[in-house]
Amino acid sequence: MEISRGSPLVYDVVLVTLGGGCGAPRVPVLACADALGAAGATVQTVTAESDADIDAALDGRRLVVAAATDGQLRAVLRRMVRRYAPAPSKRPTDLPANRTIPDLPPIGVLPLDPTADDLAAQLGLPRDPAEVAKAVVGEQVRRLDLLRNDGGSVTLDGALIGSSPAHGEVMWHGRVEVDDAVLTDGSEAILACAVGNGAGHARLDGLQLLAGPDPTDGLLEVAVAVPVLAQRLLRRPKVRIEVRRARGRAVSVMPREVEVKYLDDGVSGTLRHKRSWWIEPGAWAVYVR
Repeated sequence: MEISRGSPLVYDVVLVTLGGGCGAPRVPVLACADALGAAGATVQTVTAESDADIDAALDGRRLVVAAATDGQLRAVLRRMVRRYAPAPSKRPTDLPANRTIPDLPPIGVLPLDPTADDLAAQLGLPRDPAEVAKAVVGEQVRRLDLLRNDGGSVTLDGALIGSSPAHGEVMWHGRVEVDDAVLTDGSEAILACAVGNGAGHARLDGLQLLAGPDPTDGLLEVAVAVPVLAQRLLRRPKVRIEVRRARGRAVSVMPREVEVKYLDDGVSGTLRHKRSWWIEPGAWAVYVR
């Protein structure tokens, strides 16, 4: 909101903390609010306990999301997509052919865990509350790819299906297809399948899954880890893990089991039927320094 021509820009900022209902805002939230105020911004702090609370914060003011996990940040982006995505019958003529949503407004990210290996760390975003405030009242933004899925949600970093640190070793069967490339047809056991926009699931217990996911290149990367028997002369066959990779615009995963556990941006879920993810190049953005 510009006060007058030639005067500095002064912004209304809403600083949202998700969930918990734990009373007083955390120290980093208060510190960021103070720094925003010192920079001339009008600041409102909100604790969002529901989707309706998040929706109420998406009212055109500059938004800062105080997130302890990537899943909390994802919850806000999911509501932003719901708000700004046009119905197929009302698709704007100027929307790029490889997008289903327009450019989402940039947001500030305030990580609440100073040591977490989270998406903010991957992107090199500021973690200090004062530095976050400087980014939010600045004009520099970085646009990032977003994954949408046919379950009505979004993915910022990535998904890990099957074996994971949270679920242990899980063997399952399913068809995994990236664009026109079939990584497995469902006849083989799968140790894990990683769908990556970022590098959060690049490795599993020392096993390299994703080779180099990039949240700005307009492509998702998929890796499937399949145990195979390696024949050895005059010795018993040895089981080795074969990792198959592909990059593309979309991936579909169709499990044969009744249900398969997975992590999506660190949030646990159960896959019971076919799930598809597709990339929305440059759809969301963060304030940067």
